[in-house]
Amino acid sequence: MSSPRMQPHQPSFLRTLFFGALLSLACTRAEAQLTIDIVGVGAQQIPVVTSEFVGEAKNAELLSSVIQANLARSGVIKNVANAGLPRTAEATAEGYAAYATRNADAAVVGSVTPSANGQFQVTFRLLDVPKKTQLAGLVYNVSAAEMRATAHRISDVIYEKLTGDRGVFSTRLAYVSKTGARFQLIVADSDGVNAISIVSSNEPIISPAWAPDGVRLAYVSFENRKPSIYVQNVSTGTRQLLVNARGNQSAPAWSPDGRSIVFASSQAGGTQLFIVGADGTGSRRLTTNANVIDTAPNWASDGKIYFMSDRGGSPQVYRIDPNGGNAERVTFEGGENANPKVAADGKSMVFVKREGSRYALAIQDFASRQVQVLTQGPVDESPSFAPNGKLIVYASIYNGRGVLAAVSADGRVKQRLASSGADVREPAWGPLPR
Repeated sequence: MSSPRMQPHQPSFLRTLFFGALLSLACTRAEAQLTIDIVGVGAQQIPVVTSEFVGEAKNAELLSSVIQANLARSGVIKNVANAGLPRTAEATAEGYAAYATRNADAAVVGSVTPSANGQFQVTFRLLDVPKKTQLAGLVYNVSAAEMRATAHRISDVIYEKLTGDRGVFSTRLAYVSKTGARFQLIVADSDGVNAISIVSSNEPIISPAWAPDGVRLAYVSFENRKPSIYVQNVSTGTRQLLVNARGNQSAPAWSPDGRSIVFASSQAGGTQLFIVGADGTGSRRLTTNANVIDTAPNWASDGKIYFMSDRGGSPQVYRIDPNGGNAERVTFEGGENANPKVAADGKSMVFVKREGSRYALAIQDFASRQVQVLTQGPVDESPSFAPNGKLIVYASIYNGRGVLAAVSADGRVKQRLASSGADVREPAWGPLPR
């Protein structure tokens, strides 16, 4: 729950609570899928040419097109035109010469070949054009339904080989969509494709949070006429009412080992932090001052819990040990800082910072304590790091409607993820696949 001293924009579908409607847990394809517009790129981009895969047009979805779209989304790789290039899945002298004329630093070639039992064999090679050497080469045996996921896996390999950082194209996003009076909790691929509604309700759904296993989602639903916390298995649809205590429950966040959840609750008066087992047992109070508001927790990889509190007079970010003790203030620059999320490597934190009348995202380096404002607002909120720490997805407003957007940790790469006909909010970036 927000502090009375800090009232960030609440999307219209959170201002009014809709009660009494049926809840649907059936996994159905979402009507409105995300589309991604790239509105900013990195200062230095690696030129890469991706040839059409031999045989892809006859046998399956165009892998090369998915790979090119992924690389463009990274903001640090520039696609080089591939028209007129040799159609080959091998490293050849003719190919290297052609790639060099396009000023490409790297080339991607591959093939799709039908095999037994309706399967396909997919091969790909990543080539260093100036050195005329192979950087990576893999073979996959997949079904037609797995073809797009295979393109994401190939993209991850390419990204890691060229940048040194893990790729996140095979990850998933969770977000909340509202059309009319209907709310949906949606899970989609990182590029917005294959969007599936896992919960649908006429009552608000907020605060989705991925478990480290990438299978479970915690979220808040108002279906019991007050906010309660649920945990749902994304694969099976099975869900559990985790916390339904007196008062309001909000902002669930998983421990790094996936065994516990920290959340905000007014069950003891005021709003404090509590910790509960992932099976719903062993709930205990973490912060104890009933005269302040403690909320928006994030359980970082270093074991500390970062959260927003107004205990110092204005909303700021603090951290505390999960076993209790004194909370330590983390943010000092600016009058209002909220909703912290710590990168997986524990080196930095993104949060919502009030800049005059605007709410923007800022990132703080823990070692230097330097703060950089990443976005312009006017209302940017709900940040969530990609698991490699290079991109941050967040909720924003564009043309009067709720949209998702993404920005790189250095502020250079910018993307907008819109859904036609729907407000989309509350993004959560899932972990790397296991």
